[in-house]
Amino acid sequence: MDVSNTHLLDEAVVTTKLDAVVSWGREASLWPFVFGTACCAIEFMSTAASRYDISRFGAEVLRFSPRHADLLVVAGTISYKQAPILKQIYDQMPEPKWVIAVGACASTGGFYDNYTTLQGIDEIVPVDVYVAGCPPRPEAIIDAVLDIQRQLKRESKFELRHTEYEGKLDDA
Repeated sequence: MDVSNTHLLDEAVVTTKLDAVVSWGREASLWPFVFGTACCAIEFMSTAASRYDISRFGAEVLRFSPRHADLLVVAGTISYKQAPILKQIYDQMPEPKWVIAVGACASTGGFYDNYTTLQGIDEIVPVDVYVAGCPPRPEAIIDAVLDIQRQLKRESKFELRHTEYEGKLDDA
């Protein structure tokens, strides 16, 4: 066998950048943790079901431990009593992590403008994508996941995210 022929390796060797490989791996394997409290959580359930099948987009491994997740999906109304729990879940997630606020209640408090309801989860944790609607359609939630994947391609791979963010529950 003649090893000096380089044409033997043409199909066996792939060259690329490390950033491209890391980006592809993160994009194709999002592991969501769903913090669902209201009707938006029902819409997320239909997103994960067979009709819409979020697994086609690389986000099928739903996690029930924040230590195993890299995508926090907050779906529903968040009260001030739940805010420290949401913050603790966010803090337990490993870096890099992303957050989607699903629906009007998680994004802005919705029509609950009262003393018990948090007026948007961005007061507690940094949000990467907001999904509009009350409740939003499953297609909108899938579009948010695709938007997170587009953000993954653009950002630097080995830096901490949201270092300048300071929420209401962060120590000053």
